[in-house]
This record gives sequence, C-alpha cells and structure tokens, in this order.
Amino acid sequence: MDKSQEIDKKINLCNLGTAIKLLFTGYLSTILIGYLMALAQILMTHGMADGKFGLSLNDIVYSYYGNRSGSTLEQKLNGSMKDNASDAERFKLIQWVRDGASTETYAKEIQPIIQSRCVLCHNTNGNGIPDFSDYANLQKLTEANQGITYQSLTRVSHIHLFGISFIFMFVGLIFSLSTGVPKTLKYSAIIMPYLFLVLDIASWWLTKLNPNFALLIILGGTGLAIAFAYMWTISMYQMWFMEAILKHPDRRSAVFRD
Repeated sequence: MDKSQEIDKKINLCNLGTAIKLLFTGYLSTILIGYLMALAQILMTHGMADGKFGLSLNDIVYSYYGNRSGSTLEQKLNGSMKDNASDAERFKLIQWVRDGASTETYAKEIQPIIQSRCVLCHNTNGNGIPDFSDYANLQKLTEANQGITYQSLTRVSHIHLFGISFIFMFVGLIFSLSTGVPKTLKYSAIIMPYLFLVLDIASWWLTKLNPNFALLIILGGTGLAIAFAYMWTISMYQMWFMEAILKHPDRRSAVFRD
C-alpha cells in the first residue's frame, strides 16, 4: 500500500483541512439560514390561510384544496392580507363579495380601496401575483376558493424537486464523511430527505384532490426537517468539536469503510 492510499483511508470530517472545513461550514450555515427563512415564509403565507397565526391542518387544507365555502379574496382578507387594509375597508370588500361582487358597486365603492391598498403590489410587475388593475383578475378571486391552481402546483413541484434534492445532495455528501454513526442510522439519514421530499410533493397533489391527505404534507415536511437537523448537527460537531473531545485524531475512514 502506497502512502497516498494510506492517507485516503483516513479521510473523514474530523481530519479535513481548515480550508475545507470552512467551505463546508459556510455552505451548511447558509443552508440553515435559508431553511429557517423558508419556514418563516410558510408560517407567514400558508400559516395565515385560516385567518389565525400559526400553521394548522386547516391552513394546509385551505392552501391546497381550498375553502369552498368562501372566496379566495375573503380568505386572503382574513388571513395573510389582513394587515394591509383597515377593518372597515376589509369588511366592505368582504360584503361586496358576499353580495355578488357587482360591477356597479365595484366602480363606486370598491375600486378606490383596491387602488389605494392593493395595486401597489398587485400590478403588471407583480412577479406572478394577480394584477388588480385589471378587474377580470380581481373578479376571479371572488369565486369559491379552490386552493392552489394546477398550473401553480406544477410550477412549485418541479422547482422543489430539483432545488431541494440538489441541496440535500451536498448536505448528504458532507454528512457521508462522518464516522462513528451506526450504518443503519447513517444510511437512513442520507436517503430520508429524498423519500420525504417525494412524499411531500405527492401529498400536495393528493390534498388538492382530497383534503384528507393534508396530514401527509405535515409528515413529509417533518421528515425533511428531522433529516436535515440530524445531518447538520453531526457534520458540524465532527468538523469542529469531536477531536477536542476525543483528545486524539480520528483514524477511521469515512470513504473506504462504513
């Protein structure tokens, strides 16, 4: 066995050079911040679907299947858009919807509210959100809330499948250089994100068809979070703290044996 082979067989997170550790740490830290921001975004959007702060099963049902007893506009006015208009203005908009959303009332009473409160964001440059300067777009939201559209569901599904699987490839690659983790646990942690990602995306479509599948979305998201937290913690610990605790170099190889 030559010297290069002897060195290769000792590759693990603990024995990496400082430059590589900093590279991995920077990546993992940035991904952690991004993950927390994604959770905050979910809380601020889906988490307000039922008009109450905090993510609940009803929020998920309303977001994907819809709240078919009311309109999308009413749901938004009582949820994520609640703070963007005064109570009097919100009540007037909701009453207009419940009274049939007539064009006469819109021109006299509703359009000024839309212009002053909504069009600032809901315009032709709204990056995918409805343009309320066009009455036809607003009128669509006065109909029964059917949840996310199939077009939007297709778009976010392929973005999540490509993006999240790519992220977990690198998180898993870093974690795969860990040592001392039982094989079953290590293998499970590496493959779990992909399984739960597919479950999560599939459950969006199933919930769109039937609200009874909403619990699967929570299961998929929870599985992703657990796998990420475990791999992140083990990787950071072994890179920066394990050698000091062991008080000797880690001679185990993470590349050539489990």
